[in-house]
Amino acid sequence: MEIKGRIHSIESFGTVDGPGIRMTIFMQGCPMRCAYCHNPDTREMSGGTEMRAEEIIERYESVKSFYRSGGITVTGGEPLVQIDFVCRLFELAKEHGIHTCLDTSGAVFAPKSKTLMPKFERLAEVCDLIMLDIKHIDSEGHLKLCSLPNDNILAFARWLDKKNVPVWIRHVVVPGITDNDDYLYRLGLFIGTLGNVKALDVLPYHTMGVSKYKQLGIAYPLEGTEPLPPERAVRAKKIILDGIRSARTAAVH
Repeated sequence: MEIKGRIHSIESFGTVDGPGIRMTIFMQGCPMRCAYCHNPDTREMSGGTEMRAEEIIERYESVKSFYRSGGITVTGGEPLVQIDFVCRLFELAKEHGIHTCLDTSGAVFAPKSKTLMPKFERLAEVCDLIMLDIKHIDSEGHLKLCSLPNDNILAFARWLDKKNVPVWIRHVVVPGITDNDDYLYRLGLFIGTLGNVKALDVLPYHTMGVSKYKQLGIAYPLEGTEPLPPERAVRAKKIILDGIRSARTAAVH
């Protein structure tokens, strides 16, 4: 049976979604409702356009010299809502020698699911890099921020470590929510237990997505929250790195 994905949009010049210049595929559908989501128009599965994986590969191949140091990144929304399509796209990409990157929250990971886990195993075989968004290290805090707890997300991170899939961790620092020394240090302690983490991106909260909420006629959950000053993000990263070092030192001893 032919698998089609519901695609929100395709960016032809992605420079922050993995190594090199990349074709970035934004997919429809997301189970979370993050308070600072800057793509609220990708939440529902009803939007976007249906496409075959073959169409995307053909588009990539037509200008592949442009992406010689990059590849394809799939993001969203939450792309793993459409895991069958992502697997098909990445399998085709590997047949063409294309680097594959997945930008995900890991929220749909279900380690006890006999239906889903074979699909995750299939994905791990063809995914060169995963950019994993850890929104909040505290499960209750994650529930308040994103409408879901973080148990499956942290389990996904541990599973990727066991599968030895390279991971970049992304974390957004939000004033009054995740800009907290204890949370940041705990995040570092967790990351420090993983052996597959290749990079850490600590991003300051911004309000660039607020205009989309106005266009869609929905209230912005963090109305009035000021953008995080860049120097606070630098400080936050230092605290996370301190936690990582502590975890690794403890593991050695």
